[in-house]
Amino acid sequence: MKTVNPFSQSDYSDQKDVELIDLAMHGNRDSLSQLIERHQQYIYNIALKMVNNVTDAEDITQEILIKLVTNLSKFDASKGRFRTWLYRITFNHFLNTKKQKYEKLVTSFDVFFSYIEETPEVELTLIEEKELQQEIEESKVSCMAGMLMCLDREQRLIYIVGELFEIDHNLGSEIFEISPANFRQKLTRARKDLYQWMHNKCGLVNTENPCRCPKKTKGFIANGWIQQGEMKWHSDYQQKIVDFSERKLEKTLLTVDEIYARLYKEHPFKISQNTKNIVEKIINNDDLNTTFRLNK
Repeated sequence: MKTVNPFSQSDYSDQKDVELIDLAMHGNRDSLSQLIERHQQYIYNIALKMVNNVTDAEDITQEILIKLVTNLSKFDASKGRFRTWLYRITFNHFLNTKKQKYEKLVTSFDVFFSYIEETPEVELTLIEEKELQQEIEESKVSCMAGMLMCLDREQRLIYIVGELFEIDHNLGSEIFEISPANFRQKLTRARKDLYQWMHNKCGLVNTENPCRCPKKTKGFIANGWIQQGEMKWHSDYQQKIVDFSERKLEKTLLTVDEIYARLYKEHPFKISQNTKNIVEKIINNDDLNTTFRLNK
């Protein structure tokens, strides 16, 4: 099934959700599977950005999808859109789940950048830089993912869905149950806090900064942050987040804020290795089959 941005105003059909729900509630197994798959990868990619760990992101995604399925009979299309209902459940789960490993480890920008600064710098030869190109790209994404962990949970979530996945401010306000103006203010604050540190520390956006991904890559490998042959970010993906962007921006025409955002949008849009296992586990649950009277 084609992955469609559920936060898009122009490329997303709420009616499709309603049709799948109606069929699923009448026992159509394939429709329930399609409904899950329609949203699974977006939930997973947001979870991965939120917790910075593949296993934890898969577990959280499964927990959310189970909530989706077990509460599906409570959805009332006459009272609102399905994606508002679903992502309110999703975002509340993100905000209320127990702290994950990296949230406990990275508690502030000061703490995070102290880890980076303590990592030895090693100048690479041109040959080494070519040989380690994938590891260098992995270092870049890993470092930027780590910076996101320095934002508090609400800021992190609003930045991920508001800046990277370009949620419409009206839809965002519905899901977070705040005014559109308040949603924009919170997104602006998240941008400011993140970009200020990037501007002062990250060599990707300010060439006067000393930190360079190639120089840090061997150090990241040595301390286990980068696993050669087992990439967290540069594996199991076919597209990048920017491929789902509604704003088709030319790099030469970007504003300062858009330059920062573009760096994050160039990150891989991951496909969970356990996608089929998660769906099948939910679909084949005995209690679920009894509730929905699913057709084999």
